[in-house]
Amino acid sequence: MNEILAQIFTVTTLAVILAKTTPLLLAAIGGAATQMGNILNIGLEGMMLIGAFTAVAVGAFTSPWVGILAAIGAALLLALIFAVASLVFKADAIVVGIGVNLLAAGATVLLLQVLFGNPGVTPGNVKAILPKLNLGIIGDIPILGPAINNQTILVWLAFLLVPAYAFLLYRTRYGVHLRAVGEDEPAAIAAGINVFNVKFISILISGLMCGLAGAQLAMATLGSFTAGMTSSRGFIAVAALTFGLAKPYRTMVACLMFGAADALADRLGLAGANPSLSLMTPYVVTIIALVLAALRVRSALNARAKRALTHTAA
Repeated sequence: MNEILAQIFTVTTLAVILAKTTPLLLAAIGGAATQMGNILNIGLEGMMLIGAFTAVAVGAFTSPWVGILAAIGAALLLALIFAVASLVFKADAIVVGIGVNLLAAGATVLLLQVLFGNPGVTPGNVKAILPKLNLGIIGDIPILGPAINNQTILVWLAFLLVPAYAFLLYRTRYGVHLRAVGEDEPAAIAAGINVFNVKFISILISGLMCGLAGAQLAMATLGSFTAGMTSSRGFIAVAALTFGLAKPYRTMVACLMFGAADALADRLGLAGANPSLSLMTPYVVTIIALVLAALRVRSALNARAKRALTHTAA
């Protein structure tokens, strides 16, 4: 037991946590933007998946940086489909999200077969790996240095985007409009806010962020794509933003928690623990987080209802 713990609680584990958290955090920030506009975007999974495939497929024949741009473009295309279906044609956002996920899963398998002759994985000679940033003397700082050294630029970008999202949400006109739409859409319409534009932009933001998430997922380590490689990370991102109430820093903490659970699962597997236990760890944590989030939301709704009754009685 002590040997397993010694293998788990290491500096390497901290570095893995940061790498595992990054795609979740990027996708969760995008999903949080739509959630603030009262749209539950479960299509994050599909947007991440198409972004991961495009990043490798394009980056392998150009450069990883072009692969990132291609991933953003592909995810934005799915986001556009989501926006048109849900906002223009008034389709249910949950159903549209499921459709986006199925479309991405089918399209990536088809493209793997058509482009590379294998529906399961890209060939060994098709690689696109993001370069790691060497921090020099900063990397020599005890404990923290080795953990943050040799990470991709998208790891740094993900954590920098948290305060950027907070600024957008609380310090810009668009952020005020987005929160107004999410809190009381009829009142926002009465105030002259263009609800369609606000929601449309939030969906495009989610696509952009999921493109970055997919690029990190596919190009951070192996540099290859495997069918279904997102492995429900998009849904875990939805769980993280739900647990974090779509708030910037709360969502980041939730993503770190899920990233730690995922890293723990990997380390347990390497340490020789039961494979089934290690595989189920992230999903058990996700279920617990969703239950806690549901209890918190129910408590908030009950408190709001009591205040409303008190106000009416007065």
